[in-house]
Amino acid sequence: MQIHSNFPMVVAKFGGTSVADYAALQRCADIIVNNPAIRLVVVSAAAGVTNRLAALAAGIADSAAREQVLTEIMTIQHNIQQELQPAPEVAAQIRDYLVNMAQLSAQLAEQTLEAAQDELLAYGERCSSLLLAEVLRQRGHTARDFNACEVIRTDSHFGHAEPRPKRIGMLVKEHLSGLLENYCVVTQGFIGADAAGRTTTLGRGGSDYSAALFAEALNAHALQIWTDVDGIYSCDPRQVPNARPITEITFAEAAEMATFGAKILHPATLVPAQRAQVPVFVGCTREPEKPGTWIRNQTQERPVCRALSVRRGQVLLTVRSLNMLHARGFLAELFAILARHRISVDLITTSEVSVALTLDATGSHSSGRKLVTPKLMAELEALCDVSVEEGLALIAVIGHQLSNTPRVASRIFSCISEKNIRMISQGASPNNLCFLVREDDATDILQTLHRGFLEA
Repeated sequence: MQIHSNFPMVVAKFGGTSVADYAALQRCADIIVNNPAIRLVVVSAAAGVTNRLAALAAGIADSAAREQVLTEIMTIQHNIQQELQPAPEVAAQIRDYLVNMAQLSAQLAEQTLEAAQDELLAYGERCSSLLLAEVLRQRGHTARDFNACEVIRTDSHFGHAEPRPKRIGMLVKEHLSGLLENYCVVTQGFIGADAAGRTTTLGRGGSDYSAALFAEALNAHALQIWTDVDGIYSCDPRQVPNARPITEITFAEAAEMATFGAKILHPATLVPAQRAQVPVFVGCTREPEKPGTWIRNQTQERPVCRALSVRRGQVLLTVRSLNMLHARGFLAELFAILARHRISVDLITTSEVSVALTLDATGSHSSGRKLVTPKLMAELEALCDVSVEEGLALIAVIGHQLSNTPRVASRIFSCISEKNIRMISQGASPNNLCFLVREDDATDILQTLHRGFLEA
């Protein structure tokens, strides 16, 4: 089978719950076998494995506690193998991975080494790809495992590495494209390697991102993201029971949803897919017959309001200095300090002598590292007066031409006039209107806006 620009090749990614056990792996295999266009499969670690590996990577000094976590990981893998009965070479490779996990976790209990942490975290995905490839082979499918580190090239920022798309494209053509002519290739999401060949990771949720990078490099016909929900909804159904599935959405709208709290997609996923104009499908592994959601450049319907999203755990940082008055360079200095601490800013408003901006205390900071550190505060306080407010949530109204449609903003805020709004951002993007509220008010606001805009 020759791969060329007209061949409808599909990259399919399966998340942690989709590869959680033997029955889940069989459901993945059903989807793959029933669609011959799926030539590259990207997998996450089995559900629960990455959290346990992250605990080991952080260092567990107590040997009994460390052994307990390792036993839990081994049990997940053993239960799959017990039903699968893999070939001896696959079973041996899994054993080697588990031995390496134990050795690295003991090393990290003594000393924090970022490169060793990423190497340890990678073993969850490595086990998953081996096992799914074996499931496919046992069902008569021509499949093989492939090491993603051979082609996903990144920088050396361990824990949250930045991919190098041009280099990835070259390496995919060199090492992977030929294999796809003869095999359905199963590889790992989330992991890559730096120029020195050391394993790196792309951050939590990075398997979606990996799949999109592969799809871009291969100029795939489509990227499928298979998960435990049947597509993207107008709001999180756990917070808004009347939320409804969305059958199609634009890249711009989906990117806003991912950025502002929708957990179904990693925020970076859509960047390579949009660059390469690869449509993205989101579907449920348990119910593959459901319509799911297609993400494309253009959609048939273009409603003013498509969806609502929320991101909790936000921090409002307000800085004030009279030196800002009629001065130049203050903002540049402020953002240089934040950049040195690897902190990105979401929303920003300014006045003559003050700047208010929001910081996301979730995501890459889920390891427990405090976002606004004493060192950061010391640098900021040398420049200006600083106040920090926590316990906030960022709500995004997402749709089409929001900033150019009369009365939308007034309707939104009249619906929630009894709630206190800490900050508003509109106009930077035609696809969203964002505002900051108390975290305790977020669910009530979502439900009120959903009734007013998406259920009417």
